[in-house]
Order: sequence, then structure tokens, then C-alpha cells
Amino acid sequence: MAMRSRITELFDIDYPIISGGMVWCSGWELAAAVSNAGGLGLIGAGSMTPEVLREHIIKCRQATGYNFGVNVPLMRPQAAELMQVIADEKVPIVFTSAGSPKKWTGWLHERGIKVAHVVSSSAFAVKCEAAGVDAIVAEGFEAGGHNGKEETTTMCLIPAVRRVTDLPLIAAGGIATGDAMLAVEAMGADGVQVGTLFALTEESSAHEEFKRRCLNLEEGETMLHFRKLSPTRLVKNNFQAMVQEAEERGASSDELLEIIGIGKTRTGIFEGDVENGELEIGQVTGILKGRDIEPVEVVMNRFVSEYYSYRKQLINQALEEQISRRTF
Repeated sequence: MAMRSRITELFDIDYPIISGGMVWCSGWELAAAVSNAGGLGLIGAGSMTPEVLREHIIKCRQATGYNFGVNVPLMRPQAAELMQVIADEKVPIVFTSAGSPKKWTGWLHERGIKVAHVVSSSAFAVKCEAAGVDAIVAEGFEAGGHNGKEETTTMCLIPAVRRVTDLPLIAAGGIATGDAMLAVEAMGADGVQVGTLFALTEESSAHEEFKRRCLNLEEGETMLHFRKLSPTRLVKNNFQAMVQEAEERGASSDELLEIIGIGKTRTGIFEGDVENGELEIGQVTGILKGRDIEPVEVVMNRFVSEYYSYRKQLINQALEEQISRRTF
């Protein structure tokens, strides 16, 4: 059963569920699988060259007849080249992040492309509306990867953003179950963006060792680091311990950049060195512990079923309360 919301109408999808554009995870296979399952799949351009992005777009289009999009971190040095590839290949939807939405929204709109922008505060949401974006993604700091410096949780962020804008609103950060989707919907969200849950599916391009490690994490086994640079949520391992030691002794930004080096996320997420690589994943792994690496279709069906099950429970509880209050 399809869900109807402003997000499903905006992107012409069955469910207001969008996969995160995650580096080394969100290739064409994951994007196509999510779109085929009724959501909106995103290709994560953050770890791609323009040539690689073009290849993924072409393969994604061959693998699905449904809408898909591309996520572009605007801090990327090659952002302009990535945008040109997107325009050339006539991708219908772009999610931008890590930069000002004003820079590219108009340019994308001129080419018939719908734009959503990721924010970490209500102040940035106001700027998004002024820039003319079609939708806003409000991401709490529970999320994996790069987070806002405000460190605002999703539970606090969604109602704050809803108070300052009427634009279609997508909640992100810590959402991996149907009841979480129902909760953010109650706070004003029109849809959800899901990262961690899809990063650990069969179609994710992440290494199997990374997936297995993340599906065996306990609560509290991710930490937020690099506050001097760009706050990033990491899995506890040798690399994370080295970062923590450096930060605790007051390491400078330059020293932290040296520790990050080049390709640490590729080493950990894509190549599977789960002890010495940089592993980025969300806090919500704590409630996914023990699950198998499953196909997107199975994961999506469970997610949607959970949502409807919890929604039905709440409706039934409300009806029972109304009946119990009646006097005859």
C-alpha cells in the first residue's frame, strides 16, 4: 500500500522514504534497489569523480524505471563538474549538503531538477526557503558521517524546523524503524531519509566486513569526533582511538587533518579494514545489532510494515480511550 505525503507527490514515489547519499555505500545498485522498492534512491557523489558518477547514473537508469537522485556535498572541490554531469544526464532530483543552498538551487531549477538541501538547524532551514529549495532534510546528530556543529538531536530538530518553514520536510538521523518514522511524522515531518539501515544491505557498495561490524555494534559504540573540523560520527576502533587521543591532548586542526590523511573512509568502509580505517555509521546501529545483511526489498517491506503496525496500534488505542470515556 503506497503512502501519500507531500514528499511522495514531490518526487513521484510510493513511500516517503529516501536512502542517504553515503560515501562508499550509495552506489547505483543501492539507489536502484531503493527506488525499485518504492522509495527514492540516491547515488552518493561524495566519493566519486565526475566520470565515475556518470557511470553510476547510467547504470542506475538501466536498473530502474523509477525516479532516483544524486547527493552532492557542496564542499567537494569537483562540485561544479559533478553538477554538470547531473545536468547532462538529466537526473531529476538532487540533494545538496555541506554548503550554501543558494549557490546551486537556481541553476538546477533552470534545468528542471528538483532540489532538497540538508540542514542541521532551523536557522539554516530559513536560508533554504529563501534559496528556493523544493524540500528540506533536517538531520539530527545521531546520524552517521558528517553532522552539524550544533549537535541537535532529531527529536529537537524536526519540530524546531517545522516552526520556521512550511516546505516539505524530511527527517534524518537515527531513523531505522517504522515507529521512528511515525514519531517524526507526528512532529511535522513529511518523510524520512534513512542512511545506516540501507548502508548495511546487500546492495550497498560497502565492504561485507564493514556491514558485519556495524551489525554487531553495541549501544554507545559510535562517537562524535572532529568537532574542530566537521563533526563526524565514527565507530570505535584503532583509528577512532587515535583520533580520540589526539583530541584529548588538544591536537590542532592541522594535526587532525594529518591523522585523517587520504582515503581513510575508503580503507574502512569500501575496503573493509575495520580496525584501521575510518568507519562512519549512525547511532541507530545499537538497535540493529544481530540483524543479517539483507536485500533492500526485505528491509523496505519490514520498515513499511512496522510503520503501519505501530500506526494501527495508536489508532486503536485512541479509539479505545474514546469509547471508555463515553457515558451512556
